[in-house]
Order: sequence, then C-alpha cells, then structure tokens
Amino acid sequence: MALALRCLRPLPSLLHRSSFAMARGLPQAPRGCPAPPLEGCRQCVQQMLLSRQLATKKAKGKGQSQAKVNISAALVEDIISLKETSEDMQAVIEALKEDFSRNLSVRTSPGALDHITVMTKDGKFPLNQLGQISQKSPQLVIVNMTSFPESTAAAAKAIRESGMNLNPEVDGTMIRVPLPKVTREHRESLAKLAKQLTNKSKEALRKVRSKSITQVKKFKNKVSEDTIWLLEKQIQQMADEAATEMDKLLAAKTKELLG
Repeated sequence: MALALRCLRPLPSLLHRSSFAMARGLPQAPRGCPAPPLEGCRQCVQQMLLSRQLATKKAKGKGQSQAKVNISAALVEDIISLKETSEDMQAVIEALKEDFSRNLSVRTSPGALDHITVMTKDGKFPLNQLGQISQKSPQLVIVNMTSFPESTAAAAKAIRESGMNLNPEVDGTMIRVPLPKVTREHRESLAKLAKQLTNKSKEALRKVRSKSITQVKKFKNKVSEDTIWLLEKQIQQMADEAATEMDKLLAAKTKELLG
C-alpha cells in the first residue's frame, strides 16, 4: 500500500504540467533538456517542430501527393535567410518580365534598342549612352554615333546580335536599322527569343538555388540531418514555384507573339 502511494505522489504534478502545456499549445521539451519545465530551449523546440514536419513528409505513401514543406524562417535564421533567397528568386522573375517587355514586341520601337549592351574597349555600355536613337520612319530607326564614333562598329554588331532580327547598316557614324515587317517568320523569331530568355533566367534561378543549398550544407555538422533535409526541400520547392511562374510568363508571351 505504501509503495502504491509513493508511486502515485508525482502524478498530480505531471498531470498539471501536461495539461498546462496542452492548454498553451506549446511543445514540451524532450526528456533530458536542461531548460526549466514548460519553457524549453529554443533548440529543442526547433528540432521538435522540424521533426514533426519531416514525419508528415515521410508518412505519405507512394502515389500520394506530398505535403508542402513550410519551415518557419525564424527557426532557421541562424542557418540561412529564406526571405533573401525568396527575394533573389523573385528578382530573376522580374528581370525576365522586363526582358519580355523591352525586347519582345511584335513591332520594334526605338525604345527597344536603348538597353542593347555594346562591348567597347572601355567596357560595356547601353546603346543609348553611346548613340542618339531616333525613328526616321515607321520602317527605319537611326542611331547617331557622332559622340562616340570609335564605337560605331561595336554598336552595329551589338544590334545585329541582339536577337531582335535586326540587320543594321553602317554609314559613317550613322547606323541605319530597318525595322522588319510583321511577318509570321518574325513572330516565330520573337517566340524563339522568348524561349531563350526564359532558359537563361532559369539558369540564373538554378544559381540562386545552388548558392542557398551550399549555404545550408555548411551547417551539416552543427544541426540535425532532418533540418538540412527539410531546408533543401524548402529551397527546391521555392525554385520549382519560381520556374513554374516563368513557364506561365513564357506561355502568355508566346501566345501574344504568335497570335
């Protein structure tokens, strides 16, 4: 009888601790955690939350859609800034949108030539910083290179290799740029350029993903394998979502160009 009473003495305290933790919705620190009861240490709480996410992922059977990984950025801020990773990926998407808007119009305008990059002996410069661009007629754009005559040949080469299906003609320091007619061939050429720009952007996206994963792996000896695994999945998931958005932009632009 005395032995039974001694066994029952700790129960009220344990039940109180458990019910209080459940009421607050807090995860209890694992056995052996040096932190005070109910407070837990940040590392223990982090590991438990990540482990629960991992268990959810692994519980999915074959043929079933896996749950989306969604790690709290605050829990892993000492390892990597997921916000910065997201911003870097979004910057790649925005750059692709700008390329589409600037370079992929069915009717070429003088403004489309502004940011063509010209390689000179002094470095790379936008065309509009080297020459004065004006539209002579609906079918002709003139680039006046009087201010930088030594860069005339380089500017003509940059226009020719811009992927805009332009064939400039040099006349002294003047570059005549006939604008192509809106033919089916021209539309298909622009659609092909849209695909090339998208592939280039996806390569930039892969570099952002690789850089982030490399950053995470630096902590493989400091945090659990589960944490590393989840972070890699989260970063890959972010990259996949960005790539999907790029594909949608390409599909919309292709439809616009081809009609």
